[in-house]
Amino acid sequence: MALSFFALAVFLYFGLQLEEAAPSSASAVTTEGVEVTYGTVLKFMHERTKFRLHSHEVPYGSGSGQQSVTGFPNVDDSNSYWIVRPIPDSSDKQGDAIPHGTIIRLQHMRTRKWLHSHLHASPISHNLEVSCFGGDGQSDTGDFWRLEIEGSGKTWKQDQRIRLKHVDTGGYLHSHDKKYSRIAGGQQEVCGVREKKSDNVWLAAEGVYLPLHGSQ
Repeated sequence: MALSFFALAVFLYFGLQLEEAAPSSASAVTTEGVEVTYGTVLKFMHERTKFRLHSHEVPYGSGSGQQSVTGFPNVDDSNSYWIVRPIPDSSDKQGDAIPHGTIIRLQHMRTRKWLHSHLHASPISHNLEVSCFGGDGQSDTGDFWRLEIEGSGKTWKQDQRIRLKHVDTGGYLHSHDKKYSRIAGGQQEVCGVREKKSDNVWLAAEGVYLPLHGSQ
């Protein structure tokens, strides 16, 4: 099993390098219906707009001034990969399934910062700001998100509609058609909204999905 995890890590590394060299090429494995497990590296697709959850080393010009999080229209962008992690002091380990209601963290692959939220106002809609903050060895409850699976599914799978509810603020990870005029590429706002709406539904999209722990 350790060897298979190593092979997946090597595959992901070279996939990201190829993506930088040829952005129009497919560089990640997409497999429908598989379990999303801890250690999986994936992109989140906003169901309605099809934009991917994205971050890069550009700070917000207002609010917290932390690293910005946006919705990105281009599927082949390596700044849209997130690693699914357990919360600190959890007994969960790499390859474990993730049941409905579990509190998880999402680590941005490129910058190693955590998907984060707080009571600062978002730049466009003035909802709850969503940012990236901290890093390896630096995380707090502002990085905690509760997985809510839509429908009857008991554990998270790639083809399931999900919501992510921020534990501290009660805001759902949300996006919409409101776009930034000063950010290249037609990127749209990502924020937190406390009401359950159609615009806070996401799907696990492209990525490298680690096999379920104990599977052959």
